[in-house]
Amino acid sequence: MKITVIGCGRWGSFIAWYLDKIGHEVTLYGRKESKNMQQFLTERGNGLLTISDRMKLETDLSKAVDAECIVISINAQGLRSLLAELKEYPIKNTYFVLCMKGIEISTGERLTQIVEETMDSSNPVAVWLGPGHVQEFTKGIPNCMVIDSNNDAAKEYLVKEFSSELIRFYYGEDLIGNEVGAAAKNVIGIAAGMLDGLQLSSLKGALMSRGTREIARLIKAMGGNELSAYGLCHLGDYEATVFSEFSHNRKYGEMYVKKEPYGLLAEGYYTVSALVNLGKKYEVDLPICNAVYEVLYEGKDAKEVLDSLFLRSIKKEF
Repeated sequence: MKITVIGCGRWGSFIAWYLDKIGHEVTLYGRKESKNMQQFLTERGNGLLTISDRMKLETDLSKAVDAECIVISINAQGLRSLLAELKEYPIKNTYFVLCMKGIEISTGERLTQIVEETMDSSNPVAVWLGPGHVQEFTKGIPNCMVIDSNNDAAKEYLVKEFSSELIRFYYGEDLIGNEVGAAAKNVIGIAAGMLDGLQLSSLKGALMSRGTREIARLIKAMGGNELSAYGLCHLGDYEATVFSEFSHNRKYGEMYVKKEPYGLLAEGYYTVSALVNLGKKYEVDLPICNAVYEVLYEGKDAKEVLDSLFLRSIKKEF
């Protein structure tokens, strides 16, 4: 398949590396001013992986869109503006695969909804979600992921084309649940980092259990299957987010409560704002999401906010 990957950051470049490795014709697109793209143009690598001579690097979007499949891996809040650029080109009958996790803050929309309302209806839209880190995949350590779409034929085709010994794909059965769950796990990752920073790592078990429950409630209220929160998109991704040294969101939370510089915002920073809004809209109690929001956006003391979680009224677990 002829595939273009838009986004040359850590995850986008891995997706391109992986798809090239399993035999597809791959182009990696990045903007001219991107430091990541400049590094690939000069070194064919980024310190985490080296791309093959087969892979094409492109900085001209008009040339990059000539593909059977467009994979997007960028900051979720920038998706709408990217699609506005893509809409200038006659893109039809092209698979759109979103390898990114988030909810648009301004609208509360899932990312597939943004694509479907922006691009031509002939373009099937899918998501590629689940656990894994570049540093482990490139060492040959396998993992399981999920592809979901409202278009069953597209979902089956993409699973067939993208599967390998390195990544085993499952067919997703709940696009709402998978998208919301995947976005929300980054927030739980930040919370986990905060626990690490406060030397309360033993509470991660409770965080995982209660975090999954509150996201399951939100998924159900939004019309999805609450069991999706217990699948690969959310609970299945916790090991890679809540515990891993490679997790950007976990590290961000840890550095934040330690008041140490980290340099980059994590996707969960944006997502928590969107989730808090969704919680209000659907009248769902999201205590952990609200706690993370209070620390990041309202400047409240992380230890005090954590204590308030434990002072909540006693209730049945389920």
